[in-house]
Amino acid sequence: MPIRISSELPAFRTLGNENIFVMSKERAEHQDIRPLKFVIVNIMPKKIETESQLMRLLSNTPIQLDIDLIQMASHVSKNTSKYHLEYFYKKFDEIKNNRYDGMIVTGAPVELLEFEQVDYWDEITQIMEWSKTHVFSSMYICWAAQAGLYYHFGVPKYTLDRKMSGIFPHHAEVENCRILCGFDDVFLVPHSRNTEVRRQDIEKIPQLQILTSSDISGVHIVANKNGRQYFITGHSEYDRDTLANEYFRDLKKGIDTHIPYNYFPQDNPALTPVFSWRCTANLMFSNWLNYCVYQKTPFNLDELAVRNWNWQTDL
Repeated sequence: MPIRISSELPAFRTLGNENIFVMSKERAEHQDIRPLKFVIVNIMPKKIETESQLMRLLSNTPIQLDIDLIQMASHVSKNTSKYHLEYFYKKFDEIKNNRYDGMIVTGAPVELLEFEQVDYWDEITQIMEWSKTHVFSSMYICWAAQAGLYYHFGVPKYTLDRKMSGIFPHHAEVENCRILCGFDDVFLVPHSRNTEVRRQDIEKIPQLQILTSSDISGVHIVANKNGRQYFITGHSEYDRDTLANEYFRDLKKGIDTHIPYNYFPQDNPALTPVFSWRCTANLMFSNWLNYCVYQKTPFNLDELAVRNWNWQTDL
């Protein structure tokens, strides 16, 4: 939660410049409080596992969230029970008239297909277009990040020679960025993907800025400079054993795979992986909630339709 001090106190400006969550007494006294409204477009196969991972991170602040879960109407899920989907999930048509403070679109194991070959591509692009006028801030994860960059800005993806799997060191490329407030100079992030987006394509787009990257795994966080979209190529939400489960699954299928980088102690799959990215994951999500959504979103979400894409906010 923010600290509440006078806007005339010198520390107010100092802390604000450091992206410390500070609120003037004047603003606090006149502040209207309501729960933030979020929608999660969950296209991962193991939806219950992904729900838990994301909500664990979203719940790590005192901010109240109301969350809608969305499934694809144009795709039949094989790994989640029909009862679970019917009871807890909605279809896009059921929520398309709502407006939300935030949206998360998850990854999906379809990256080796061309975007247009994905059976729910038309539906997911409809949601991405809808988000421009109905969502204040959107976070796209892994394949969804590539899909979002492609749909909104025409950024292509490329197939890797081998799967990018492991825990990779990253660094920030910009200073005083809200979503990176409190990050260490070097921080760890899981990646699990067979494709990538490339720096040279992103840097051609004037609306985009690369916030973080890795010398090994490449571009990590890309932001729309208007502060309304974040494209995350990694999987900060992963549990300790998620990469292990993927590795053993691929081995069982007879897929020629390699041990995830910097994951198992001594590269020994018999040893329990060290959970080395949890603090960074919690910090990234709490920063996004606090700084990029809570402090910026309008109290009346109907204003999104009025201000639309021209509503600028700082990163």
